[in-house]
Amino acid sequence: MKKAEVYILSGFLGTGKTTLLRRILQHEKESARKIAVMMNELGSVSIDSDAVDSEVPLKELLGGCICCTIQDKLESQLQGLLFDHDLDAIYIETTGAAHPVEVLDAVLSPLFADKLVIKGIITTVDGKQWINRTSLDPQVHQLLLEQVKHADLVIINKSDLLNESEQAKISMDLQGLNPGAKIILSSYSKMPMKLLEGLAYTKKAETADSHVSADLRLSTYVYRFQNAISQRAFEDFLRALPDSIYRIKGYVLFDHSSYPDLFQYSYGMPFYMKEYMKMPLNLVFIGQVTDWNDIEQQLRKLEL
Repeated sequence: MKKAEVYILSGFLGTGKTTLLRRILQHEKESARKIAVMMNELGSVSIDSDAVDSEVPLKELLGGCICCTIQDKLESQLQGLLFDHDLDAIYIETTGAAHPVEVLDAVLSPLFADKLVIKGIITTVDGKQWINRTSLDPQVHQLLLEQVKHADLVIINKSDLLNESEQAKISMDLQGLNPGAKIILSSYSKMPMKLLEGLAYTKKAETADSHVSADLRLSTYVYRFQNAISQRAFEDFLRALPDSIYRIKGYVLFDHSSYPDLFQYSYGMPFYMKEYMKMPLNLVFIGQVTDWNDIEQQLRKLEL
């Protein structure tokens, strides 16, 4: 079954995300691929929607951030896009204030675990701003670090305004923060488009031999239950999970029930909500995990 690729454009305000999106859309048009765009603005008015060609399906998420206040809206918009169009790829431009973990969490609905494949997070960085980052508000500084740490590709913009030693220093800083990412120097978000094709977000979860300390980025995993399970055994499984698993969400059918529960887990806290209809028994995980085999084995045991 064909899955639509999902690319998340991350980066702080004014670092060149929309310029990058324009370049990517031009490339996709030349490649004759069917794509759609989702743009998230914190305000109630769209600022950048004119960057998207009228032929490209566009969904705008206004008045909040994908990662917290408008998750439900994102889910229904995504569902609409997948229902109305046979897409090769979806590009999601986040607000500058969005945290990559939260955005991934919002996109990975168990409802379309079989319809989407996350290809990667592309983060834009303003070179000058990075040099002066310690003068920023501590929360903003931390957000910049998180946006870089979880990226698959980092584009250092405005590099024409930096001298050679500054360019080298920033490149080393970012590679130190995220050794597994591809890092390029750029101006006006120019980049070789073959880097897009090289992104393979889900592959990280499959390389059992990659070293945890050398790959700080997020990976995702989907488990599909075939049977009902014991709630007590499931809760024992949750208690034993490592801290490196940040989020789980999906539908779980317990053996004392006719219908599944909607289950969410965030930084160690589980939450259940009873559903009154049959739902796909997909469970979506997000974490800094290089090999999901152990988790898969434990979940299989729960089904026996």
